[in-house]
Amino acid sequence: MYELAVSVDLRDELSEPELAELRWHLGIGPQPESLSIVTEFPIVVEDEAGEPVVEDEPRPLLAGSGAAWRVGGVLGSALVGRADLPRKGWSLTSRQEIHPDEFEKVGELLRWLAARVQDTHRQVDDVVSIGHLRFHESLIPEVIGFAGGQIVWPAQWSAP
Repeated sequence: MYELAVSVDLRDELSEPELAELRWHLGIGPQPESLSIVTEFPIVVEDEAGEPVVEDEPRPLLAGSGAAWRVGGVLGSALVGRADLPRKGWSLTSRQEIHPDEFEKVGELLRWLAARVQDTHRQVDDVVSIGHLRFHESLIPEVIGFAGGQIVWPAQWSAP
């Protein structure tokens, strides 16, 4: 199990449907009728004959809340408007527990966020800092970045 901490400021160009879906992923809004950020949530289940079939079961990706199971502390997410600040847009913070099996889907959401961050998150080499990932037994978190259209996960973990 890993602790995922995301803290970003997003530009002020998100549409209402995007904001609705983002709120759902953060656990602070209902599921929208259509999904455009992360669109597929395949899961293998058994049919009536006991055969495996793939179904689509959408689920919010950063919606954990309350006491953390393995990483300690509290899980939660927030999205706040920045209308009264010099850099307009949205501030997002989320602290979650994730399993490596979730890296791919969470990575899709993080890629979407990274493409919409304020320029203050861009490093000299055009890497966008998105947050941190920490194995639950480790003391030191590692930076998660975005470069060349891909999530740059910490080196010791193999992730999509």
